[in-house]
Amino acid sequence: MTRPLAGLKVLDFSTLLPGPYATQLLADMGAEVLRVEALGRHDLARSMPPFIEKGISAIHAALNRNKQSIALNLKKPEAIKVVYRLIEDYDIVIEQFRPEVMARLGLGYEELKKMNSRLIYCSITGYGQTGPLKNRAGHDINYLALSGLASYSGREETGPVLSGTQIADIAGGSHHAVMGILAAVLQRQATGEGQSIDISMTDCAFALNAMFGANSLASGKSPKAGREFLNGGIFYDYYRTSDDRWISVGSLEPQFAQGFFAAIGHPEWLGRAVDQTHLNQQSLKSDVDGVLSSKSFNEWMEVFEPLDICVEPVLDVQEAAGHSHFTARKMVVDLPVSEEKSVAQIANPIKFSGSEAEYRKAGGMPGEDTRAVLDKLGYSPDELDALLGAGTFS
Repeated sequence: MTRPLAGLKVLDFSTLLPGPYATQLLADMGAEVLRVEALGRHDLARSMPPFIEKGISAIHAALNRNKQSIALNLKKPEAIKVVYRLIEDYDIVIEQFRPEVMARLGLGYEELKKMNSRLIYCSITGYGQTGPLKNRAGHDINYLALSGLASYSGREETGPVLSGTQIADIAGGSHHAVMGILAAVLQRQATGEGQSIDISMTDCAFALNAMFGANSLASGKSPKAGREFLNGGIFYDYYRTSDDRWISVGSLEPQFAQGFFAAIGHPEWLGRAVDQTHLNQQSLKSDVDGVLSSKSFNEWMEVFEPLDICVEPVLDVQEAAGHSHFTARKMVVDLPVSEEKSVAQIANPIKFSGSEAEYRKAGGMPGEDTRAVLDKLGYSPDELDALLGAGTFS
């Protein structure tokens, strides 16, 4: 079965989460991804427990599934020559070094496009290739803080809240990188030329302000934590049950609100939901909280599950993985780690009518495909032994 991205070849120089998750998506959709691991540049994802095999963490095995791995000492001229030989046959480079690092290695876009004018070169960084912060260190929490998103994500009383996932890294870095790359592929089909793509996770996080950002720039007023339509300013919220579980209530539209208030035994509260003033909504939320906290999670689920009113349980990851919806959607797959062992992973969420995502193998040890890749490039056994002896690869 032909996958949507079959025929695209990607060299992946990234580590941790943003780049590897982007190339995981590309690989799942059929792209041939070769991960270039720089000797001496430790990938923290490899060190995060639990480990499914010696030296292979669950996180790394998931982020790097369906990829080959070659480990090179990029400080060695011979290693750079290996990359040059690869570039002639590859469509896309993804890198996640700080600005100008790849250029100093001789692997910047300006250098590589001389060898392959069709090359699409995507750089993912915290702050981008330009601007006063371009060389500054950062993490997801910092990008969210600087972008404005953190300022209204949380509670008025307690301030910003840490997200359960890395929003700037994934929604900002990974997803925007994939979108940019595929847009560049389409443009290359028309022009025959590649280009460089500058992905700043902070820029992308700023763009994720989409709805409240539009309101803010038009009005000159910034959104506030716990005061807006969708961040706790109205009864749209999470509520605790008597056994310390949680339920999400998103019954915004009139028909859903009517169904929700009827389900909790207070149809007369529908009129209160219309009044959007802060004091009224906080009073309504307090009353809703009092009702929902009077019964257990399972008792409320018996009430809400048959109803189509935008009320759902807050599940943990294990519960979600076993939920009938995700099971029906085949959102958990088993991938081989070795001949004797496999590991469960979250599947690719993009569903195509003409093909299915491909799951060949979990991510493995660094450089496990180096010899095979170099052999395919035409290196002789003697040349490979010499390179290995010189510390060019492992």
